[in-house]
Amino acid sequence: MSGISHPHVLVVDDDERVRTLLSWQLESEGFIVRCTADGTDALERIEQDHPDVVVLDLSLPGVAGLDVLRRVREREEAACATPLPVIILSGRTGETDRIVGLDLGADDYLVKPFSPGELAARVRSVLRRAHPPGSASSSGLRVDTGTREVFVSGRRVDLTAREFDLLAFLIRNPRQVFTRPQLLRSVWASEVSWQSEATVTEHIHRLRGKVEDDPAHPR
Repeated sequence: MSGISHPHVLVVDDDERVRTLLSWQLESEGFIVRCTADGTDALERIEQDHPDVVVLDLSLPGVAGLDVLRRVREREEAACATPLPVIILSGRTGETDRIVGLDLGADDYLVKPFSPGELAARVRSVLRRAHPPGSASSSGLRVDTGTREVFVSGRRVDLTAREFDLLAFLIRNPRQVFTRPQLLRSVWASEVSWQSEATVTEHIHRLRGKVEDDPAHPR
């Protein structure tokens, strides 16, 4: 398992049988699973729920799978964010779709029919690459994105919803520096023209006070 406790997997597939099968397999291995059958809804869930990995079918109503992937990567580029791990599922065996999907930034590509156990192994693999050991638990910090709980040296820390969203975003993007406007866009879905940069400053100050051993020298 990755450095994240109980990683959140979003399964996007219009086949209810596939969604049910993957939910059973992944939940039995400790993952938190959410499902949707629609590309438009998938984009909204990715934006709002911040899953740790997405399993994405290509043939979807609303917005097609490749278009979902394209839009996700465009958002990340605009926000200077670390790419969200995406595994493509497809019933298409042709090489063209595989090449296009990988060129658009898919982390893996699995052709149907597939083994649920293999899919789970691939989810673990992309999570290990995206979240090396320690990335979500440095300095005694542990973040559970499923239950939205935060622990420092084994002690639970109470965060507001926005403080948690901010911390989760920073953990998903280790060793990166963000401007206040970038954080407003990525965490608050806002702009400087709508909301003051002081909002970010205050939340960072409060967050450091709750999770850092020495808030004046944050790690």
